[in-house]
Amino acid sequence: MNDRIEKQIDLKAPIERVWHALTDHEAFGEWFRVKLDGPFVKGEVSSGHITWPGYEHLRWEAKVERMDAPRMFAFTWHPAAIDPSVDYSKETPTLVEFRLEPIAGGTRLTVVESGFNGLPKHRLGDAMRMNDEGWTVQMENIRHYVES
Repeated sequence: MNDRIEKQIDLKAPIERVWHALTDHEAFGEWFRVKLDGPFVKGEVSSGHITWPGYEHLRWEAKVERMDAPRMFAFTWHPAAIDPSVDYSKETPTLVEFRLEPIAGGTRLTVVESGFNGLPKHRLGDAMRMNDEGWTVQMENIRHYVES
């Protein structure tokens, strides 16, 4: 099974606007649908609550790995961690990388989530399916956010 999900979208917005949408915790929260407790800080855990309808009971937690303005933003997290009765902290997290590059008329955004093979086998298929669908939706969400 493939160990990664990759999505790419060309946005009609300057790279600085896309960078802001990704790395400003309030802007990120608007399009990603999460209420974060504070700013993203490299090397620290970002926490908050999911605001996506039906998932409001879930906490958001991700460790910021890279913030290389305006080209790369990356964090690790526990994918498809939707059962509040399960302790996912013992699992190896996946790495989510947002890569930005300027193109004529805007910015090309690529998101890569890798490391799924580190998940327990019983979670691998569901996590990949859920996050593949989720990243498709989130790419459209950021498009609407930066192009409006």
